[in-house]
Amino acid sequence: MSTATITLQPSGWSFTAEEGVTILHAAEQAGIELPSSCRNGTCRTCICRVQSGSVRHTIEWPGLSLDEKREGHILPCVAVAQGDVVLEQRLARRIDWGD
Repeated sequence: MSTATITLQPSGWSFTAEEGVTILHAAEQAGIELPSSCRNGTCRTCICRVQSGSVRHTIEWPGLSLDEKREGHILPCVAVAQGDVVLEQRLARRIDWGD
C-alpha cells in the first residue's frame, strides 16, 4: 500500500496518509487537528487550499463552488491524496493527548 506525505503551511507540519485514507483522518492519526464538523463534505468547516500536489474527493460533488475548485480549494474530510500534497491550513493545531 502506498503512502503520501501531506505538509501543512504555514506550520510546516507533515504527516503521512495511507492510500484511500482521507486527509482529515490521516491528520488526526498523526496528532494534528484540522477544523472539521460534518465529515461528509457539506459543512465546509475543513476547507483549505492545495499549494502543490493533487487530491481526489471521495464524493462526486463536495460542497465547493466551481470557482473554489479552480482555485485549488478542497475539503480534507472527503479528500484523499494522489501523491505528496502541500496544503495551506492556518488553523491546524497539535492534539494534546495528555500523556
